[in-house]
Amino acid sequence: MFRSVRHMIYDLIEWRSQILSGTLPQDELKELKKKVTAKIDYGNRILDLDLVVRDEDGNILDPEQTSTISLFRAHEIASKQVEERLQEEKSQKQNIDINRQAKFAATPSFALFVNLKNVVCKIGEDAEVLMSLYDPLESKFISENYLVRWSSCGLPKDIDRLHNLRAVFTDLGSKDLKREKISFVCQIVRVGRMELRDNNTRKLTSGLRRPFGVAGNSVC
Repeated sequence: MFRSVRHMIYDLIEWRSQILSGTLPQDELKELKKKVTAKIDYGNRILDLDLVVRDEDGNILDPEQTSTISLFRAHEIASKQVEERLQEEKSQKQNIDINRQAKFAATPSFALFVNLKNVVCKIGEDAEVLMSLYDPLESKFISENYLVRWSSCGLPKDIDRLHNLRAVFTDLGSKDLKREKISFVCQIVRVGRMELRDNNTRKLTSGLRRPFGVAGNSVC
C-alpha cells in the first residue's frame, strides 16, 4: 500500500509541475487535469477516504449550488469510474501473476548448492565419491552424479581443487517440486584391489571399482 501511494504521489507531483508550467495546449491541459482528478479519486478509494464529487471538467461540485439529484448522479458516475479502475488494476495483477506462474512452471525453479569439505571415511585406497539426488518413492535417481576422485592419502586427487569442491544441481523444475520427498545420496566406490587383505603379489589386482559405502539425507 505504501509503495502504491508513493508512486501515485510522484505522478501527481510531476503532473502538477506540467500544469503550473503553462506550456500545455488547452486540450492537453484538460486531459491532464482529468488524469489528476482520476488519480486522486482512485487514491482516496484504496485508502478508504471520502469520494469527492466532481463535474465533467474535474472541478469539485459545490453542494450549496448543486441539486441533490445532480450530486447523486455525479456520485454514481464517479463511483463507477473508480470501480472500473479497481477492476482494471485487479485484472492486470492477475495477468501478471498468471504469467509469473507460467514462467515458473516452464523453467527450473530452484537449485541445490553442495560444498564438499571432507570425506571422513577410512578407505585405504583411492576412491570415487559420487553425489546425486534420489527419489525414494520412485526408487530412482533424478539428477546426474557429481564426481570427486579421492586419494588414499585423504585428499582430493586433484589437489588444486582442495577447499573448492562445489557443485550446483540446477536441473530441478516444477515436476521435482511436486515430489513428496527428495534425498541427497553420497556413494563411495573403492578403486584398487579385489580384496583389501590380498597380500599375495601373484594375485594382486588394481584399478577395480568396488562399492564401499553409501549415505543419504532428506532434502525435502
